[in-house]
Amino acid sequence: MIRLGMMARETATMTIAAAIAEAKGLQLDAVDLHLSGMNREQDYLRHVRGECLRSGLTIGYAGGGSLVGPAEERGRRLAQGQADVDATAFLGAQVLRLFARHKWPDTVAEQEALWAPMIESFQELAAYAAARGVQLAVQNHNNGSFAMNTGQVLRILREVDRDNFTFLLDTGQWEGAIGSHPRGEWDSSVDLYEDYLKPTAAHATYVRAKIYKIDSGREEWLDYGRIVRILRDVDFNGTIGLVFELGDRNECTNEACRALAVQHLREMIAAAYS
Repeated sequence: MIRLGMMARETATMTIAAAIAEAKGLQLDAVDLHLSGMNREQDYLRHVRGECLRSGLTIGYAGGGSLVGPAEERGRRLAQGQADVDATAFLGAQVLRLFARHKWPDTVAEQEALWAPMIESFQELAAYAAARGVQLAVQNHNNGSFAMNTGQVLRILREVDRDNFTFLLDTGQWEGAIGSHPRGEWDSSVDLYEDYLKPTAAHATYVRAKIYKIDSGREEWLDYGRIVRILRDVDFNGTIGLVFELGDRNECTNEACRALAVQHLREMIAAAYS
């Protein structure tokens, strides 16, 4: 049965503790913890894990960083990745989310010079993670990433080729899609559903469901009825983590928007899987 969660991270307007409390109040199944900016002291991680347990919430993905970039920074990136694996293992999260975030170079030579070391880094981190029982998942992202379209995502998965290295599908962050930058604009030649979601859904072990415009009670930028049917058709039975990028385009409060989004997703899941 599909499970629903929501993102929890330390920001100027939200704390992890507040997000856990909100997720409990919304009767969600999971929270996704972003490690960036999070206290890594073991006492604190133990406290967060305990609060999730007492709230009836699993920890879905732990949000890590990128493993692509200049050669001179490779050691730092891998060290951070290993620290993120350790935190993920300690928290008991289902998966560590990784990025391939870096500006896509203009020339093929520059692209390939960064591509091969990125694949090697993913493989090295996958070996480190496997020894600690941790699953990894690379997330698609829009411009400014080596995983912004279907071809890149599938190539990464094929070339890394490790059992514990999978795919985290973000419904909005695709090259030229409405949820990419600038948000609300899109390439009319791009079909989010046919070009991106259908070809990659079978590889997804986790889904990030972006919510942009929900104050009507239904997400207006993305068709979640269609998205959930795509997931159903590939027998997806994992967790969908809600990610709210509400901005000022909604007329209700962020809290009210999140409640509307949870209800909307539950209705779409029930309709697709009934």
